[in-house]
Amino acid sequence: MLSERASRIKPSPTLAMDAKAKAMKAGGTDVVNFGVGEPDFDTPENIKEAAIKAIRDGKTKYTPVGGIEPLKDAIIEKLKNDNGLSYSRDEVVVSCGAKHSLYNIAQALFGPGDEVIIPSPYWVSYPEQVALNDATPVFVKTYESDSFMLGPEALKEKITGKTKAIILNSPSNPTGFTYDKRTLEAVAEIALSRGLYVVSDEIYEKLLYGGASHVSIASLGKEIKDRSIVVNGFSKAYAMTGWRLGYAAGPKEIIKAMTDIQSQSTSNPTSIAQWAGVEALRGPQDFIGRMLSEFDRRRKFIVGGLNSIKGVRCLMPAGAFYAFPNVSALYKGAIGSSGDLALYLIEKAKVALVPGSAFGDDDYIRLSYAASMPDIEKGLRRMREALSGQGS
Repeated sequence: MLSERASRIKPSPTLAMDAKAKAMKAGGTDVVNFGVGEPDFDTPENIKEAAIKAIRDGKTKYTPVGGIEPLKDAIIEKLKNDNGLSYSRDEVVVSCGAKHSLYNIAQALFGPGDEVIIPSPYWVSYPEQVALNDATPVFVKTYESDSFMLGPEALKEKITGKTKAIILNSPSNPTGFTYDKRTLEAVAEIALSRGLYVVSDEIYEKLLYGGASHVSIASLGKEIKDRSIVVNGFSKAYAMTGWRLGYAAGPKEIIKAMTDIQSQSTSNPTSIAQWAGVEALRGPQDFIGRMLSEFDRRRKFIVGGLNSIKGVRCLMPAGAFYAFPNVSALYKGAIGSSGDLALYLIEKAKVALVPGSAFGDDDYIRLSYAASMPDIEKGLRRMREALSGQGS
């Protein structure tokens, strides 16, 4: 008999859609997959070579649970240089991906009776991780007209005596939008006045376009830094999704608790991946610029293509690699929801994407443009043909 906790958990809709698309491809069906959030670029050669060297040098044993010192030092340098944040080694923990870091935070901070505020639309795992730790996710709706930024007044309305933390994601998955400094200052002021923690997921910080900039809420002052846990990783900026390497930085008592929890679950992240991470942070960074240039080209193309489909409206995202179009005008007849539309498109058009309901807003769908330009062109053409007449 399964535990009550296991019985209430939902599988990741993004991974489920990706698995379905891959299964169809394996069966011989030509599927265009816009479902998964994974760069289609290979890990840079210098990073791969660092991993190979680590293997040849015998760096294949257990490491300290919270990460090797050279990697912690490289992370500390990165946070200082990129974000203006100062941390010591005992304020940093390296984990098996940013998702693992987020789960360790939930384990360390949340429990029965706690409420955690999550702006909606949200990344699919935030509410599930909160619920897995017997706390209650509380959603605050954000709007397209406000570039999906959390409104201070809406935030205040959701805070109760049980509120423990706020989870922020900037740039955002699924919307692709990023928080400006003014909004972050307002959120920080509210968090401090109510004694709340802020979990800041900054995994997409390097993926910004059109002059957009990234501000970490923890950089706004010592007080908010002392209430913030910054989460980041290597998967998106360095095309290292399969390496499973992420990190968190924050108050040492929280980092210690996360490290202790990790010691009883995974122990250390893979030793080889850690040495690759050192090279990723300290080696040449030109790969990111080349990848960004290509993503920017795809971003403009896919948004333009989506807006050419009758009944579809899509804002131009400022970061990450997702388009998040409003498709509610297409809901009629057998298609009454984003889930219906996603099912219709994978069956009729052989295009895989993720329904907005998975992210807390049923008016939208999410498409990843971390796909080749030929696939984007093909997918848009198939969508346009399948949806002709649906939005009239």
